[in-house]
Amino acid sequence: MRYHCSFNGDSHFDVGVIFEPTGIESLTMSESEFIVDVNQENFSNTVVEASMKVPVLLDFWADWCAPCKALMPILTKLAEEYAGGFILAKVNADEQPAITQHLQVQSLPTVKLLKDGQIVDEFNGALPESQVREFLSRHIESTAATEISQVFELINRGDLEMAQSVLQAIATQSPDLPEIPLAQLKITFASGNYDQFDELVAALPAEVKDSPEVAQMQATVDLARADTSGTSLESLQAVVESGEPDSETLYNYAMKLVQSGDYETGLEQLLVLMQKDPGYNEGAARQGLLSVFEMLGSHPLVTKYRRKMFTLLH
Repeated sequence: MRYHCSFNGDSHFDVGVIFEPTGIESLTMSESEFIVDVNQENFSNTVVEASMKVPVLLDFWADWCAPCKALMPILTKLAEEYAGGFILAKVNADEQPAITQHLQVQSLPTVKLLKDGQIVDEFNGALPESQVREFLSRHIESTAATEISQVFELINRGDLEMAQSVLQAIATQSPDLPEIPLAQLKITFASGNYDQFDELVAALPAEVKDSPEVAQMQATVDLARADTSGTSLESLQAVVESGEPDSETLYNYAMKLVQSGDYETGLEQLLVLMQKDPGYNEGAARQGLLSVFEMLGSHPLVTKYRRKMFTLLH
């Protein structure tokens, strides 16, 4: 049997128990306990009944189908990674035409996800691993994904040593988990290791590198490096309050204020510098304002000082 590359089937219908056993059921297991080869005799138990307890991913394939052979290793890898989060049920479309026709499979590979005896989602073709992960994440949370959320919680609590330990264990088991680079970046950022932070940012995928979360961390790092004078906040404040400080002193004072958490006063000083010497260090005051806005995210000060900056520029 051959299948052409088109599909218009309805993915949301009740599978039902469509095959009655014809004797002793044969459960042909693959190399993993989370993967099963499906036939008419074991379909009811290994697919329909099993989906009442755990999601079942039905993969329709054939020996002659090159895209099937590209997809299969990805599904096998994820079945191992999810460690029982779902069962991968493989259906050889040529050897099991009754199952294939009953479920309206018209192209290969076709993958259908069953929960509680119903097909709830599906896709056709050999998707890349990232898209298969996204497909699964809509319905199933992997063990590794649960553990990675614990890493983020540990980072937020400031337990960086434990976060690093848990992350390392996850990376050993599931090295391609997409959340790993961001988790490592957050640990490095929280530890203040900004040189390593730069290296990790450079290695991030573009979609992660351009995310608001990474931009916020990058802005914080840039601001932490902004004042290289080595002068204390108190000394800079004394110079500023004593008269007319030069632009460099005013800029360093503003940066020290921001670094100390006095964001509003720091923003005010950057506005003063922007008005007094807008060309200082190639517009450092304006860039400093934008970096603070990026770092603060949705903080109310951002709206307030964006308006002030706009008024000053126009």
